[in-house]
Amino acid sequence: MGNFNFIKTEIDGMFIVEPTVFGDDRGYFLETYHYDEFKKSGIDAVFVQDNQSKSKRGVLRGLHFQTKRSQGKLVRVIKGEVFDVGVDLRKNSSTFGKWVGAVLSDENKRQLYIPAGFAHGFLVLSDEAEFVYKCTDFYDPQNEGGIIYNDPDININWPISGNMEVLLSQKDSALPSLKSFQNN
Repeated sequence: MGNFNFIKTEIDGMFIVEPTVFGDDRGYFLETYHYDEFKKSGIDAVFVQDNQSKSKRGVLRGLHFQTKRSQGKLVRVIKGEVFDVGVDLRKNSSTFGKWVGAVLSDENKRQLYIPAGFAHGFLVLSDEAEFVYKCTDFYDPQNEGGIIYNDPDININWPISGNMEVLLSQKDSALPSLKSFQNN
């Protein structure tokens, strides 16, 4: 048995990854990535860039993607809790426009693997969250794209509680719908 449990989602190629945590009264240790184990489970990805962000409760980042040099991402939370989402934008996919979401936290230590060809976003559920992710290609600002987080055709069930204010960047609040993006 390896150090990871790979849970297939409803969308082909997208996985929830549960690392094995080795802990005792001193603390814990875990692997967050191991190329051979990921490849055996169907994730043949080589990562070239790591990113980290810190956000406060209610911050919603996304839904982002790159139109060229699409990035696969392995995402996780090292402090706090987020609801993380991947939306399938692969043109010939039978699940085009469908989404999968998972709660990721420093406590559950789950990761989400989002293949290239997907839009990605997350909502911070805790007072603060630190989010890290590995990318299979470099960020290219000339080819960034996005879809509005509350697109009714995608219909993501964001866990927005009654007292939570959703905080968007100016750029994210002006993103188009999936239909508008496709038409342009």
